Amino acid sequence: MTIAAILGGKGHEVVSVDGTSKVAEAVALLASRRIGAVPVTDGGTVVGIFSERDVVYGLEREGAAALDRRVSDVMTAPAITVSPDESVLAALALMTRRRIRHLPVLEDGRCIGFVSIGDLVKYRIERIESEAEAMRAYIQAV
Repeated sequence: MTIAAILGGKGHEVVSVDGTSKVAEAVALLASRRIGAVPVTDGGTVVGIFSERDVVYGLEREGAAALDRRVSDVMTAPAITVSPDESVLAALALMTRRRIRHLPVLEDGRCIGFVSIGDLVKYRIERIESEAEAMRAYIQAV
């Protein structure tokens, strides 16, 4: 099971934000798309991740003034990324170890997808359920 399989099921659309955008604009994007994070890009290169956590930390430090800052001032950088041929289990281990919930998927330096821990867990559960059903069918056939 690889990250490419996850992207095959969920698609390759990547919603991103430019580092020069205001935090308030990025928050509006997160809210309108009902997502928890976006990659931050500079000239097509992923330079960081902007997440709900960054908003919370910024508000705690600066209050409402944080909303007028640039995304690049509050984002988490550098971005931790994976390749499409990375295994789902390795990506889950990386997310657990680094305490992160989102990973940009890079191929040849280009962002081709974005996966969340929810995407990976959902895929893993589906695979386990499928394997269990195949095992039940096999046992009943014997």
